[in-house]
Amino acid sequence: MTDRQIFLLQRVQPAMTGLIDGSLSTLAPIFAVALATHKPHVAFYAGLATAIGAGISMAFSEGLSDTGEFTGRGNPLVRGSITGGGTFVGGILHTLPFLIPHYRIAIISAIVVVGFELLTLAWLRWRFFEVSFARALATVTLGGVVIAAVSAGLGSAA
Repeated sequence: MTDRQIFLLQRVQPAMTGLIDGSLSTLAPIFAVALATHKPHVAFYAGLATAIGAGISMAFSEGLSDTGEFTGRGNPLVRGSITGGGTFVGGILHTLPFLIPHYRIAIISAIVVVGFELLTLAWLRWRFFEVSFARALATVTLGGVVIAAVSAGLGSAA
């Protein structure tokens, strides 16, 4: 394997897994709570707990999924740390706007942050994995739209 392939396999791929998971999987609980309560501070705590829990979960999942000895994926502690950190970052970014005390401003800001996250994920996939930017954006946006629809439905039903 080349140095670039090793870097992609052992560093970039775990980071992307974490960022994608954090950016997408944490959307539903945060936005469902925000839409159900209309209380940004409650959504912030839900998002903070979700980002921390998801980060820890993904760190353990990645670290325990493969020793790296046979696959070349590298040290499981390093991979788990990268994935868990990426998951936390992906989840906390769209949580931070809920520190804004005004509901409408907070939710609009969070939606803008999600859009920025999706663009960044698409750019990273384009940059490191040679996927067309449009295709990368379409795939991550599809996941975001499905999750947003679920969270909106749950939040509105409450």
